[in-house]
Amino acid sequence: MIPGVALVLDFLNTVDVEQDTDVLRSTADWRAWAGERELRAGPLAEAVRIRDALRAAIGDPGATPAEVRAAVDVTLTANGPELKADDVVGAALAAAARLAVLGDWYRVKICPADDCRLAFYDRSRNRSRTWCSMRICGNREKARTFRERVAIERQPVDNSVDNSPICG
Repeated sequence: MIPGVALVLDFLNTVDVEQDTDVLRSTADWRAWAGERELRAGPLAEAVRIRDALRAAIGDPGATPAEVRAAVDVTLTANGPELKADDVVGAALAAAARLAVLGDWYRVKICPADDCRLAFYDRSRNRSRTWCSMRICGNREKARTFRERVAIERQPVDNSVDNSPICG
């Protein structure tokens, strides 16, 4: 996988709709989350604003679009240019910028299931993957659609109305 994709997905998925959890509800949880990734947390309010803007940018209908910024440095090393940030928010935006430059930003998507909405990376050749997991969300949606279709097909037909043409 492209470097940084995991960080972007982890940052986007600090909110979990299904579990009703959000790492960014408390400063302590936010600092612990960043510490697990060996990064500095930075201000909580900024993290919430940037996470929501990133989620909106990839299609989360529950997130509010916004123009956001974070400090990121470009460092020239023996291996070439590298994007570096002081905190996890900057590192996540740097990784997102790397994805955009590589043409892979549009592979980061939000699962459309209302009870899921996890961010995932679409590895399909033609970028057509819709669900975070076909086994879970995709299967649930297909089953729901099937049940709705069968219910409509089983509705009784009202033959009491005379639709014959009137001849006069």
